[in-house]
Amino acid sequence: MAVVVVTDSSAGLPAELTDELDIAVVPLHVLVGDRTVREGVDPIEIDYTADTVTTSAASPGELREVYERALARSGGDGVVAVHISRQLSGTWEAGRQAARDMASDNVRLVDSLGAGLATGLPTLAAARRARAGAALDIVVDAAVAAASRARTFVLVNRTEQLRRGGRLSTAASFFGSELVTKPLLQIVEGRLELREKVRTRSKAYARLVAAAVEAAGDDGAAVAVQHLGAPEAAETIAGQLRDLAPGIRELIVAEFGPTMGVHLGVGAVGVVVVPGGCA
Repeated sequence: MAVVVVTDSSAGLPAELTDELDIAVVPLHVLVGDRTVREGVDPIEIDYTADTVTTSAASPGELREVYERALARSGGDGVVAVHISRQLSGTWEAGRQAARDMASDNVRLVDSLGAGLATGLPTLAAARRARAGAALDIVVDAAVAAASRARTFVLVNRTEQLRRGGRLSTAASFFGSELVTKPLLQIVEGRLELREKVRTRSKAYARLVAAAVEAAGDDGAAVAVQHLGAPEAAETIAGQLRDLAPGIRELIVAEFGPTMGVHLGVGAVGVVVVPGGCA
């Protein structure tokens, strides 16, 4: 058999990739008023501006169920679960509890130190090693290495939703939401921080692209562009990255899912760069 890789729905991986690489995806939850819906499973209609919409992690029981099925499917070779940063969600901690309850040395957790496709790209790195028949430790190392190299940059219209959800510090939110037209954020060691203050959207896009090009270098980077309700901007940024960083080996363009969108808001655009790629 082979090691099976698990991630959570916040990773935002396109279905064709999860199907191709046999990646198991645990749905996170979106709370809409008094309803709880599972991302990627239940139909969801969301007003992203509503104060009554929020998110929650998968429970230890939900994660254990997926881990157990994955371990059985691996024939005992093992499971590598790559999850959203523990600084941004309770999912990793719930996963650790689930793995502890299973009492199996063959279920390993990796903190992606990121969110969205900053979780998805390390998941791809692990899944590709698993598909090639790599042993459990090698698959874990592939995910950890990709996560440690990843750089994430996010442009949002306002930081109020992030502050309200506790994903951004109060100080950063203040400077980002009221004094700056377009805050450019980054993820550092799993935490979302204000990178710089940009006055106009056109300049913000330019700074986003410049940061991604610098991070990509010329060593065959894997790059992902994500957006919420901004497909034209995402495609424009992807085209600029292709032109300005011709060494990019892999480029994914996708929309943020609901669990990310609730916190980032409509119009958000992000770029994830993994120098050296996720092969």
